[in-house]
Amino acid sequence: MGSIDTPTITENGTTQSHTAAAAADGDQKPLASSNGAPAEMTLELEATKKRRASMLPLEVGTRVMCRWRDGKYHPVKVIERRKVHYGGPNDYEYYVHYTEFNRRLDEWVKLEQLDLDSVETVVDEKVEDKVTSLKMTRHQKRKIDETHVEGHEELDAASLREHEEFTKVKNIATIELGRYEIETWYFSPFPPEYNDSLKLYFCEFCLNFMKRKEQLQRHMRKCDLKHPPGDEIYRSGTLSMFEVDGKKNKVYGQNLCYLAKLFLDHKTLYYDVDLFLFYVLCECDDRGCHMVGYFSKEKHSEESYNLACILTLPPYQRKGYGKFLIAFSYELSKKEGKVGTPERPLSDLGLLSYRGYWTRVLLDILKKHKGNISIKELSDMTAIKAEDILTTLQSLELIQYRKGQHVICADPKVLERHLKAAGRGGLEVDVSKLIWTPYKEQS
Repeated sequence: MGSIDTPTITENGTTQSHTAAAAADGDQKPLASSNGAPAEMTLELEATKKRRASMLPLEVGTRVMCRWRDGKYHPVKVIERRKVHYGGPNDYEYYVHYTEFNRRLDEWVKLEQLDLDSVETVVDEKVEDKVTSLKMTRHQKRKIDETHVEGHEELDAASLREHEEFTKVKNIATIELGRYEIETWYFSPFPPEYNDSLKLYFCEFCLNFMKRKEQLQRHMRKCDLKHPPGDEIYRSGTLSMFEVDGKKNKVYGQNLCYLAKLFLDHKTLYYDVDLFLFYVLCECDDRGCHMVGYFSKEKHSEESYNLACILTLPPYQRKGYGKFLIAFSYELSKKEGKVGTPERPLSDLGLLSYRGYWTRVLLDILKKHKGNISIKELSDMTAIKAEDILTTLQSLELIQYRKGQHVICADPKVLERHLKAAGRGGLEVDVSKLIWTPYKEQS
């Protein structure tokens, strides 16, 4: 049963309950609001709600903390926003860039993932950059500049801004390719009729893409390909490499470029694929040959490029396929009797892979070689361009400049230490399984 407050007499003769008297006493709690919370707390909550509401919708350029997939909050910058269907006037989703991470992790997030108490005032970026640059040392500024143009060294400032503006929002969120559903990393300029598609379905053999699963299923019943269109030039165990001529297989080449752009930030999309050869690496089983990655090269390169683009699809990464593709491109160069180098700029992952490949190949030779060896001799043996050999050996501090020439200093203990740091070499190319005629000879 509930209790009834006993009335008491106050000094002025009026009556009040024990509850009211207790509330009037200095060491008692403040009056509660109708919902049971103290009045001061309610006022604070209302003020916080009003302050947060006044921020919404967040402006493009706002910096705020965002809850990521690891459950922790990370600093982000709002790149774009879009209204939520059937929502209120301030109901938006926000496309954010995690400032600690690569652009490939940019994504759409809901308002509840953002910590509105951490919102920073939007500052004019030109002013902000100017103020920040005054506080930086020259070394710090150079490091930040290098980060900003990662993979875009060939672009001037205006072109870089235009590129980032045009590609700032991922248009396709996921793709289905074979048995994998893959989250995309970057924007790819698919034809306008695909602008409203967040997911695309690819035929893993001919690389045609569709908007709906049913379309893919109908296509698969008709598609008679079980491997990339082109010549199989290598087979070892379950691995096969196919050479696809962009001129003979134009649609396949273009579709491959659309697909690759979803995972390569720096890639220029070539609609004229006639000038390129595509080398598609596949894992083979009784259902067919399933693409794991590829590289492309120009048919005729004046700059001695032996590779234009390289990609290992995300489900197949960290299995040694990237190193295999690089090694394969150099085996083709050896068959051509040329030295080669990859086309610049390299993506961040591409650069890491190449540095690792050059390091391992050169260290292996230096470890086994007796006596002196020149950079020219190393280049002839490996088909690696002399400039790439020089920069690799310099980064390992294995070269000195004496009496007007570079001298390789190969101390066995130092070589062993570098080899351990370089890690395993990945899958080996069995040259005896390569059956290939250089393009000029084909012509």
